[in-house]
Amino acid sequence: MATNGTGGAPMAGPSTSHRTQAGSSPVDPLLPVEVHCHGFAGVDFSEFAQLDLELLEEICAAEGVLSIPTLYLRHDRLADFEAFMQRYHAMRAAGRLPHVVGVALEGPLLASHGGTPASTVWAPTKAEWERLALLGDLGLCYMVLSPDAFTPASDFYGQVRALQHPGFEWIIPTLVSHGVRPALGHFTRADPARSAELVGEIVDMAWASEWGGRGARVVTDHLFNDMPLNIRHAFRTSRARQQRDAVLAAYDLPGWTLQAMAEIAGPVPAAIMCEAAAGRIAACINFDGEHVDLAIAGRAVEIMGVEHSMMMTDRCDSARLGGQDLTPGDENGLWYQEGGIVAAGSQPLAKQMRNASGQDITGSELWSLAAGTAHRAFGLTAPKADDLAEGRLAATYEAWRDLSSFGTKQ
Repeated sequence: MATNGTGGAPMAGPSTSHRTQAGSSPVDPLLPVEVHCHGFAGVDFSEFAQLDLELLEEICAAEGVLSIPTLYLRHDRLADFEAFMQRYHAMRAAGRLPHVVGVALEGPLLASHGGTPASTVWAPTKAEWERLALLGDLGLCYMVLSPDAFTPASDFYGQVRALQHPGFEWIIPTLVSHGVRPALGHFTRADPARSAELVGEIVDMAWASEWGGRGARVVTDHLFNDMPLNIRHAFRTSRARQQRDAVLAAYDLPGWTLQAMAEIAGPVPAAIMCEAAAGRIAACINFDGEHVDLAIAGRAVEIMGVEHSMMMTDRCDSARLGGQDLTPGDENGLWYQEGGIVAAGSQPLAKQMRNASGQDITGSELWSLAAGTAHRAFGLTAPKADDLAEGRLAATYEAWRDLSSFGTKQ
C-alpha cells in the first residue's frame, strides 16, 4: 500500500480485494480513471473560467469514469486559475463532483513544448511556485514539468540563476509538501544521459521531502512521448504501418529487459521504467495505438508491472485546446497543432481498454492498469452509492462488468 508522511516504502502491488477474473467485475469495484485528459464533449478544459464542472461531472458519470482534467495555464491567468480551484474545491467538498477527483496542469515549466501551446510555457517565480503549491490543498494533483528545464538546451536556461526563479532543490519540496506531484515529461533531446540523471535526482528529492498528500509522490506524462528515444515508437501513417512488422521484429520485444532498456530505448525511458518498477513513481502510458504502438506499450507495462503503470488517454473531444486550433490527423485519430505536431488524442478510456486487452492485458491486470494503480497513486477511494443518484453506481458497475466487451479472453 502507498504510505503517507515523510517515510515509508514506495507503492506496493495491487490489493487482492480488487482482483477480477476474466469476464467478471472486481469484488470491491473501482471505476477506471482518466488520469490525463484535456476535453470532453467539445469542452476545452483549459478554458477553465467557463468550464461547467457540473456538466463535466454528468459526462464522467455517464461514461462510468473518474477524471482528473488536465489544463494548460497562461502566465496572465494564474489568478483566474486560483479562483477556479477555489470553485472546484467548494463543489467537491459539497459532494457535487464525486467523479471529478482532482485537477492537473501540463506545464508551465516545459523544456520541450511538444504539442503544448507556446503561450502556456513559462518559468514561475518563487512567489508563483508558492501560489501553485498551495493549490494542492484545493485539489491540484500534479503538474507536468521537465526535469531538464534548466539545462543549456532548454529555453529556461539561465533563469534558474536569478533569485526569483528557484531550482528544483526548492521547487520539488515546495510542491510535494502540499501534495502536488511532479509529473515528469517534455524532455529536450540534447543530452539524454543527463536528462535521465535528472529524472533520478527529482525522484530522490520528492522521496526525501515532507509529503503532504496520499499515494505516489511522483508520476509521469506519457512514456515514450516527448523524450529522446533510440527506437521508433509509433507508426502513424499508412506508409509507416507497412514497415511496422519488420521494425518490431528487429526490436525483439520479447527479449527486452529492464536492465537493457537504456541501450534499447534510450536513457530517459529507461530511467522512468526503472523508477516505476522500483515503485518510486507511477508511470503513465497511452494505449490508443497512435501515441505509442500497442505492442511497445504492452511490453513496457509488462516490464514495469501493471501495479506501477497507469493508462492515460491525452483525450480532447474538440478541435481547440489551450487557445489553439487543432486539425484531425488524415491517417489516425490524433489531433495536430500547426506544423504537424501532435497535440492530443481522441480515444476514450473504454476504447483504450479494448486496445490493451488485445495485448493480453486482461482481467485483474486490465483493471489495475485502468483503475487500481491510479487509485493508489492519487490516494483515491471508490465512490459511494450515497454520493450519487439512486441506482447510478450499481448501473455503472454493471456496465463495466462484462470485460469480454473489452476483448477479455475467456
